[in-house]
Amino acid sequence: MFFSWVRLICATACMLALLPPTLVSAGHGLETGKPNLRHAGPLAFGPDGVLFVGDSLNAAVYAIDTKDTTDSSTELAPVNIEGVNKKIADMVGSSPAETVINDMVVNPKSGSVYLSVARGRGPDSIPLIFKVDNKDRVSEFSLGKVEFAHAKFDNAPKSGRDRRGRNPRMNAITDIQFNSGKVIVAGLSNEEFASKLRVFDFPFDGAMSDTSIEVYHGAHGGLETRSPVQTFITYENNVLAAYTCTPLVQIPVGDLDGEKTMGKTIAELGNRNKPLDMIVYNKEGQDYLLLSNSSRGVMKMKLSMSDIEEVDAIKERVGGGGTAGLSYETMKQFEGVVQLDKFDAAHAVMLFATDSGMNLKTVALP
Repeated sequence: MFFSWVRLICATACMLALLPPTLVSAGHGLETGKPNLRHAGPLAFGPDGVLFVGDSLNAAVYAIDTKDTTDSSTELAPVNIEGVNKKIADMVGSSPAETVINDMVVNPKSGSVYLSVARGRGPDSIPLIFKVDNKDRVSEFSLGKVEFAHAKFDNAPKSGRDRRGRNPRMNAITDIQFNSGKVIVAGLSNEEFASKLRVFDFPFDGAMSDTSIEVYHGAHGGLETRSPVQTFITYENNVLAAYTCTPLVQIPVGDLDGEKTMGKTIAELGNRNKPLDMIVYNKEGQDYLLLSNSSRGVMKMKLSMSDIEEVDAIKERVGGGGTAGLSYETMKQFEGVVQLDKFDAAHAVMLFATDSGMNLKTVALP
C-alpha cells in the first residue's frame, strides 16, 4: 500500500510538471506564464499594479501584474527624458523610425511610467512594454514570465485594407479605462453598427457587455455609428468620448448594457483633427478636461456634471470647421503633445513629438 501511494504521488507530480506554466494560479484570477501578445496598444492601470494592455490583433485585453506597487505617497521625482524613442530603439536594436510608441500611462501606485511599443511597423511588428522609473531609468518590462489573464471578443473587424489603405483590425481596440471593477474598452466590431464600448468584469470571468454607440457628428452633419471612439475618460460614472473631427460625447456607464445606445454630443471641437488622449483633474475646486489632438493642440475645458446636463445636445451640422457646445481654451505651451496622463494631483506626464524625437516630461497642470 505504501509503495502504491508513492507511485501515485510521483505520477501526479510528473503530470503537474508537464502542465503549461499558465495553469499556476495567482491573485486577481491571474496565472503565471507568457502572454501571447501580438500587439501592444492602449494601456490603463487597474488595482494593485495591474496593467491592462489592448491587443487589437488578438481581439483581447490582457491584465498583467507589474509587481510595481511601491507606495507613491511621498513626493515623486519629475520625469525628464529627451529622445525616449531613440533610447528604446537603441535598446532593442532598431531605429527610431521603426520604433513606435503606441500609448503611455502612469502607474498611480508607484508613479512609474509605462509605454507600449511596436518594434517595426504593421502586423508583424514585435510588441514590447517599457518602464520609466522615478530616476528616469528606461527598461524593458519583460513579458517572459508574468502573472496575467486575458479577455477576448469574437466580433473584431477582419484584417485587411480599407479604401484608404488602413487595416480596420487595428481599430478593434482604440482605448481602455478601468472604472469601479470594470474594464471599459472602446473600438470597432465587424457589425453594421460598428462603434462599440465593451465592458468586462475584473477579475475576468467571461462576462462582457457589448454596446453599439450612435452619436450625432456635428462636423459631418449626421448620425455616426461606424467611427470608433478614439479616446475617452470616465467622469462621475459617465464616459466622455472623443471622435475624429471632433465631437465630444457623454454616455452614462449605466447605458453600457449590451444594447444600442445614443450618446449626447456635448461639444464639437473642430474638423480635420484626431483626438489623441485625455485626462480629468481638479484644480482649486474646479474639474477640468485636458485633451490632446493631432492638429488642434491641447484643449482645456471646465467640467462639471451640471454643465454637461445643461448644455444642449448638438443635433445640427456645425460647418466650416466651427465649434459648438462646451467651450475650451487652447494650451499653446503644450505644442506637440501626443500622450498624457496624470502624474500626481498637480502634475501630468506628457509625451511630446518634436523634430528631434519624442520627449517625456512632467509638467504642471494648467
